Amino acid sequence: RIAKRWKRGTPISAAEVVFEGKPEDVWAYAFADTTPGFERQGVQRGITFYTNEAFLLQDGKLVKLDKQDSANANLHREWLLLELREDWTVGGKTWPAGALLATKLNDFLGGKREFEALFTPTDRSSLAGYSPTRTHIIVNELDNVKNRLYVWTPSDKGWSRESLPGLPEFGTVSVGAVDALDSDAYFATVTDYLTPTSLHYGEVGKGAPSLLKSLPAFFDSSKLAVSQHQATSADGTRVPYFQVAAKAVELNGKNPTVLYGYGGFEVSMTPNYSATIGDAWLNKGGVYVVANIRGGGEFGPKWHQAALKANRNKAYEDFIAVAEDLIARKLTSTPHLGTMGGSNGGLLMGNMLTMRPDLFGAIVCQVPLLDMQRYHKLLAGASWMGEYGDPDKADEWKFIQTFSPYHNVKADVKYPRTLFTTSTRDDRVHPGHARKMVAKMKEQGHDVLYYENIEGGHGGAANNAQRAFMTALAWTFFARELR
Repeated sequence: RIAKRWKRGTPISAAEVVFEGKPEDVWAYAFADTTPGFERQGVQRGITFYTNEAFLLQDGKLVKLDKQDSANANLHREWLLLELREDWTVGGKTWPAGALLATKLNDFLGGKREFEALFTPTDRSSLAGYSPTRTHIIVNELDNVKNRLYVWTPSDKGWSRESLPGLPEFGTVSVGAVDALDSDAYFATVTDYLTPTSLHYGEVGKGAPSLLKSLPAFFDSSKLAVSQHQATSADGTRVPYFQVAAKAVELNGKNPTVLYGYGGFEVSMTPNYSATIGDAWLNKGGVYVVANIRGGGEFGPKWHQAALKANRNKAYEDFIAVAEDLIARKLTSTPHLGTMGGSNGGLLMGNMLTMRPDLFGAIVCQVPLLDMQRYHKLLAGASWMGEYGDPDKADEWKFIQTFSPYHNVKADVKYPRTLFTTSTRDDRVHPGHARKMVAKMKEQGHDVLYYENIEGGHGGAANNAQRAFMTALAWTFFARELR
């Protein structure tokens, strides 16, 4: 939390303090922009997981950027880019949460509040990211959980936009500048559930990018198909989800199906290629489903904020709605429906276990949060209070306890068979969560399985052999329980 300037050839003890964050801050760091003609230094301070302050170092003094604490600032050449997480009324105009704004930094520091919106969200689209090149800014839009790429170009007449050509209509695409200091070249990474990840190279204004290389295919996808569906949550919200299944899948209620979800920290669940899911599950007749529930970032900050703290139940209602839709469509049924998630997704699994034990035939709960009364006292937990709330405050514990699986599991309820996995060396979510939950369920007489890997951190495995074992453990469990 302390940033110092250390000059070459001097002892580190002589380094001067430039900035010091507060003990309760989430993070603090210094940065140096070395772009020729636009050299500058500054610091940023993370007040909470979702709020920050930004300062420029000018004439030995820190000058604070006059922005919302919830907005993220980025500097590129003469431009200040602001990514909003809340509506912002400034300069006589209101900009919506989820927008990406651009203005000249010197104008902004001089008091002007005139912006160009390089992205404005809709109910079903959000900003997936952006990447400046030397003279352009590539904006990545997530349109109903599918990526769309646009190039914005400044001129004396303002900004103009055109599509980035040659990228797929369906799938996950990420774009980053090769070297934003010197060129307009970019790398594009492309993937989906059935297509191995590939790397492309292109230059803005020079046509479609070219394929550089691709990972090999690890399973036969010729008989598989990806489709997108929609469930309706308890409050009427439309919740999209992806389904990967055989092209000839029968709607007979008997397909072994695994539903995956996360629903937190504004993380979007977009399509990605998985050799293990393809080989261990899809090619053996299984169906794989990914739910885009609230708490994620699929439709921008508001989609995430709709499931924060006291509204956490919205994420769980969304996930339940997707599970019920799979059954209503006769894709599967409770004895054949499993669900899996890790970390915050492990908390989701714990709540599926305690809230709807009648809905699932088997659950895999990985590196989970489960004791929400003490999560903020363990490892990185205190940094997540912006997501879940502070259990030491009586008014917040009142709602937190409703989604604390450790406090809601009961002896007189029949639960689906559940496999809990964690790592002794998880330095993010303490293994005590899973240990305590399993101990309590065993004391209550429930049939529960547990595996703790002694290495691997929050990923649960330290090398490929351990990862293969942990993966096989989960899919073998589902194969035995759901068929």
